[in-house]
Amino acid sequence: MSFPALVEPGPALTGPELARYARHLLLPDLGELGQRRLRAARVLVVGAGGLGSPVVAYLTAAGVGTIGIVDDDRVELSNLQRQVIHPADAVGEPKTVSAARTVRALDPATVVEQHPVRLTPENVDDIVAGHHLVIDGSDNFETRYLVDAACARAGIPDVWGSVLRMEGMVSVFWTDRGPRYIDLHPQAPPPGAVPSCAEGGVLGALCGTIGTLMATQAVLLICGIGKPLVGRLIVHDALDGETRTVPLGARTGSRRTPAGDVAALESSPEPAEQPVPLVQPAALRDALLSSHPPLLVDVREPAERLIVSIDGAVAMTADALVTSARDGSVGADRQIVVLCRSGVRSAAAARRVAVEAGRSASSLDGGILRWIAEVDPSLPRY
Repeated sequence: MSFPALVEPGPALTGPELARYARHLLLPDLGELGQRRLRAARVLVVGAGGLGSPVVAYLTAAGVGTIGIVDDDRVELSNLQRQVIHPADAVGEPKTVSAARTVRALDPATVVEQHPVRLTPENVDDIVAGHHLVIDGSDNFETRYLVDAACARAGIPDVWGSVLRMEGMVSVFWTDRGPRYIDLHPQAPPPGAVPSCAEGGVLGALCGTIGTLMATQAVLLICGIGKPLVGRLIVHDALDGETRTVPLGARTGSRRTPAGDVAALESSPEPAEQPVPLVQPAALRDALLSSHPPLLVDVREPAERLIVSIDGAVAMTADALVTSARDGSVGADRQIVVLCRSGVRSAAAARRVAVEAGRSASSLDGGILRWIAEVDPSLPRY
């Protein structure tokens, strides 16, 4: 299904612009009129990471006039494997600053608007306002739901993509014209149920594949050409070299109302879970040096432990920990402290020990990332 162009054409192209965008001008579907639409377009990119990097780079190269970039993170060494918009000397810088510098190097005429913040229910509408479309390259469900609802309220498209390990997905969500993100994922999965890229890994080049597909969707929507992925989902399997398209349908009911999405999600809370005792990094450091140290159990994946680990930690899956705690083969006379990358998986494992094995277990608050920040900054982050 084709849609009208999102953007009215801007002024006539200058001589240098005619030369710069000559390959676009030769395309019958895009041409000079489409290029003027691109120059007049205002696009908001949420996330300047693995997906946002190729999106921002290719939208700049395509001639999009104004690009807003939302990201509250800083560039880390582990980002460079896939976040190609950030050079090595940008490590430690805010991602918006690094991304804006790269955009200016690619095309000084492109206007970059930096939003070095995390999207919240309080700021999302103000940040989205004034843009023709949003490209969502975020890596968490909370932000995706916020973007979805804000785009629905604004009546603009939400170009969404996701990557994990060797697989990626792309779609366009647009209220009143097709399904929305909340139709694809009516409820967020429980914390820890879906690994993040930091936990499960991701093929760097896959981010480029999915990111360029997202940038292409933006061009189609801005110029009103082709058949954007409204009501369709592309699933790309890099390992098998397969790409398939899946039709999507919109749900019906009160939860489709833009203003009610967050309230609807919050109105059906999950049953209250048993609280998990938390151990602060400094307290764990001192306890490990004591005469009766706790049993420190690392429930991360082997590849994560290869990158960084805490001396003395015992590697064990959550299932094995529960079984061993139940039969008393581990930690029978010691406090059990569980650790993971950020504290989500360890809290879930400690809760299982309490519920399924009837033993008390604590979780390292903030995981190994907080341990690195507060106890041993010399350790590598990932």
